[in-house]
Amino acid sequence: MYILMAVVFFIGYLCIAFEHPLRIDKAAAALLTAVLCWTVLVLGADSIVPMLQSGSHDPADSSAVVESLRHHLGEISEILFFLLGAMTIVELIDSHEGFKVITDRIQTRKRVHLLWIIGLLTFFLSAALDNLTTTIVMVSLLRKLIRGRPERWLYVGVVVIAANAGGAWSPIGDVTTTMLWIGGQITAPGIITGLFLPSLVCLLVPLFILSFRLRGEAPRPRARTHLGEEVPPSTTPFERNLVLVLGLGALLFVPIFKTVTHLPPYMGILFGLGVLWITTEFIHRHKNDEDKHPLSVVGVLRKVDTPSVLFFLGILLAVAALATAGHLTQVATALRESLGHIYPISYSIGLLSAVVDNVPLVAGSMKMYPLVTPAMLAAASPEETGWLSQFIVDGNFWEMLAYCAGTGGSTLIIGSAAGVAAMGMERISFTWYIKRVSLLAFLGYTAGAVTYVGILALR
Repeated sequence: MYILMAVVFFIGYLCIAFEHPLRIDKAAAALLTAVLCWTVLVLGADSIVPMLQSGSHDPADSSAVVESLRHHLGEISEILFFLLGAMTIVELIDSHEGFKVITDRIQTRKRVHLLWIIGLLTFFLSAALDNLTTTIVMVSLLRKLIRGRPERWLYVGVVVIAANAGGAWSPIGDVTTTMLWIGGQITAPGIITGLFLPSLVCLLVPLFILSFRLRGEAPRPRARTHLGEEVPPSTTPFERNLVLVLGLGALLFVPIFKTVTHLPPYMGILFGLGVLWITTEFIHRHKNDEDKHPLSVVGVLRKVDTPSVLFFLGILLAVAALATAGHLTQVATALRESLGHIYPISYSIGLLSAVVDNVPLVAGSMKMYPLVTPAMLAAASPEETGWLSQFIVDGNFWEMLAYCAGTGGSTLIIGSAAGVAAMGMERISFTWYIKRVSLLAFLGYTAGAVTYVGILALR
């Protein structure tokens, strides 16, 4: 049964990785994998010896498996509610054309200037929102700034790199960083101060290299019209600006809310969503239902990427099953024995995230390595203190894991949610990305990792 669980998970992972050739949504594969892993675990509870490492339950008792499932589901639901609230807020801003305030201010046509504007804007916008949403917004923006896909693809590649780099140093910028933040491995001030410079270097290296290659001006697309006249906006400037400010404010308020109240982040995001919900209902109260519905939270919820939420649910539950059975403990031991240090371990996890989705990798790492408390550190032997100190809150391992898992996926276009979104929107081929962008992303990723290690060495 122990081996069968690993086989089921591996087959499910292959289905997720080859989602497009198989034409099976990865959410369906993830959910099925999760259910099958827990089914195998509960049916073979009496034969899986390493199960429930805490020792608080009898491995032979199937009720212990159910209790463990409930425990993991409680932790996972915090992440899912946070993602659902954040995605709803961003969709609400987009439905009010709030991002138009940003896009209308970019007037330059010079390729190099446009490269830096797009890169830095994506970097900081991704930290405030999230890398997936920022990629969607920026690709839509590029369609209004640059005509022709071959010309635009290189900028889209920079958007993928910048979105992943920007999301890595913010607790709400990347789902893996959010997972570590909600799990208590990192704090908002710690991750911002610890990873801002390495993440910036990860972006600056590709930008500097491309600055020597790009020349001239980018062709602008013609304005889209309907029957010879420009399409009027569906919202007023006041409504657009109000929803943009409130939406971004709600997202940025979450770390403050958590610090002040000590409540989980999803409570802060739900508070922000509630405020926006009431506000939009109030400002559109005099409109007819046909105009009001697309601008309401009820209408926007239909546009939220629900399959992605279900994918996270499935893959996190599947990883939790492996953690319960003890698979991840064995992997952690193998990595420690073969690599021996947190830096090569984290760096390897980052490169692996270019092939394997970074969500289960980080979820697995959170289960593989313990979050060390001050009491545990004080009780450890002198030989173990050095190793365990890397796993305290805001420890070096958790910070470098957040950076590597967040940015390593840029080396392949299928290695991150931002890359997959860009690939789908612009129909970028896998081979083109490898030839034109992968080396740039790898150099930036490595330079950022070296920067982080160098900063630690100078402390």
